[in-house]
Amino acid sequence: METENNQLTLCGVIENEPVLDHEVFGEHFYRMDIKVPRLSGAQDLLPVTVSERLMNSQVTPGVRIAIQGQLRSYNKVMGGSGRLLLTAFAQRLLPPDDSENPNMIHLTGAICKPPAFRTTPFGREIADLMLAVNRAFGKSDYIPCIAWGRTARYAAGLSVGDKLEVQGRFQSREYQKQMPDGTVMNRMAYEVSLSRLTCVHELPLVSAPAAVQENAVQ
Repeated sequence: METENNQLTLCGVIENEPVLDHEVFGEHFYRMDIKVPRLSGAQDLLPVTVSERLMNSQVTPGVRIAIQGQLRSYNKVMGGSGRLLLTAFAQRLLPPDDSENPNMIHLTGAICKPPAFRTTPFGREIADLMLAVNRAFGKSDYIPCIAWGRTARYAAGLSVGDKLEVQGRFQSREYQKQMPDGTVMNRMAYEVSLSRLTCVHELPLVSAPAAVQENAVQ
């Protein structure tokens, strides 16, 4: 089932007032950001999409809520080129709980770009993956993932089409991008930081759309 391929749970504090983002078949969807604490004490500022059907008086800035849903991707034209954007798509809003891990995601999908392995100047090993996760009606979400250390070394040996089951957290990360005119812009990247990765079996070759191919995992 689709819901088994893509399961996300977040618990955090609403950062801003929800704003209308888009409409589908007469149903309005709102976007807001929530601050979700990491186990380290740092916080991720994460985008959330909520249907008007789930909105209530508790969905206001400063309120702590829990969300169950899926991680979704979409392409948006920005500055004349397409960018892959992620959002936590809320399917249920729940009262907050006191679980130790407020940010959990489970995905099953296929690698759709060759893994990129690198080592930081401090000697930390990292691998970037792009995972295609099936959705209903023949659609797919393209989820950038990042693995570390021993998991990164294992991921570096995987191939396009390999089917994976992964577990981790949805995270935000600030970075600087140099523009063609030489100026530097501060941007926010969103990705899944993997804590667990299992290769299930190989699938037929899966190719990402051009817009996804052009977006490096920042």
